Formats: sequence, C-alpha cells, structure tokens
Amino acid sequence: MFRFIKRVFPKKEEVGVIAEINTVVMKINLKSFISLAISSIFFSCNHPKPIETKPKEISAIENAGWLIGKWQQTSSEGILTETWEKLNDSTYAGKSFFVIGKDTVSSETIRIEQHGKTLLYIPTVKDQNNEQPISFVQTSSSSKQMIFENSKHDFPQLISYTQTNKTALVSEISGVVNGKKKSQSFPMQKVNK
Repeated sequence: MFRFIKRVFPKKEEVGVIAEINTVVMKINLKSFISLAISSIFFSCNHPKPIETKPKEISAIENAGWLIGKWQQTSSEGILTETWEKLNDSTYAGKSFFVIGKDTVSSETIRIEQHGKTLLYIPTVKDQNNEQPISFVQTSSSSKQMIFENSKHDFPQLISYTQTNKTALVSEISGVVNGKKKSQSFPMQKVNK
C-alpha cells in the first residue's frame, strides 16, 4: 500500500543545492532592487518637477484691447471717427468726432479707466453737461463686448461696444427719453490695422 506514494521531500543532498539557488536568486533580486531604487532617486533629482502656473487673469481693461485703433463710419450724413489708444495699464483714451463736409459738428473725449475690478467709461462731450465728464459703470462684458450704464443720466443711459470681427465694431447708445425707448447704432470699420 505504501509503495505507490511518491517521494515529495527532497533528498538530503538536494536540500543544500536548493538553498544555494535561493541565496543566489535573493542576491540578484536585492541587487536589482538597489539598482532600481538608485535610478529612481537619480532621475527624480535631475528632472525638476514642472512648476504649476495659474493662467494669467485678464483684467477688464485688457479684455477691451481690441478697441485700440482708429474706427470710422462713413454715411450720407457725414463721417464719424473714433480713435482709441492705451495710455497705461489702467487707462484707454478715446476721441470721437462727427464731420459734415469740413465742419466738425460734434466731438467728445473719452476715457476708459479701471479702478480695482470696476471699469468706467467717462465721456466729456463738448457743449453738453457743462463740459463735465459723466461716468458710466461697466455692467457686462465678454471678450467681444462691453456694456456701460448710468441710469441717472438723461440720455444715453447705456453705451455698448460690440466687436463683430477683427476689423468691425458696433457702438450703440440707448435709453429712455420722455418715457420712450430710444437707441442709435454706429457700425464702424477699423481704418488702421
């Protein structure tokens, strides 16, 4: 009955050989582990971690940079010209004038100023408001549009600029006069690129 049982345990002389093989395998694994650890340390020290940068927050006035330049509308009534330049990091200066023939019939100077996070549109119109500046506060903006409001002003109460493409914009003034809504649009083309 016990004749059919196979021998599972190694012979005494085999035990020594197996122990030697295990020792060699463990030494190889230890050397591989140490080499891998040293390589990891070397590469992590020599390859700087990428510096995390936050995307630059664009200020309200920078968002209006597309306005810089000379814009014009030519119609049968005359020529409307508006020019804008950047004075500094917080102020744009503009001039607007309407010419019929050789006569300038209206003109204004304009400033767009950033105060903290607030953007102000400040026109001074010749022969209006005792030539005192009137402030309009930006109430809405996107990368292609700015809307300014002053509900206490007689007209307009709202002024907007919308960029329709890189060389065209529409300026619009609107408000309520004697209980009736009134608006005027001024599509303009950029004349300097």
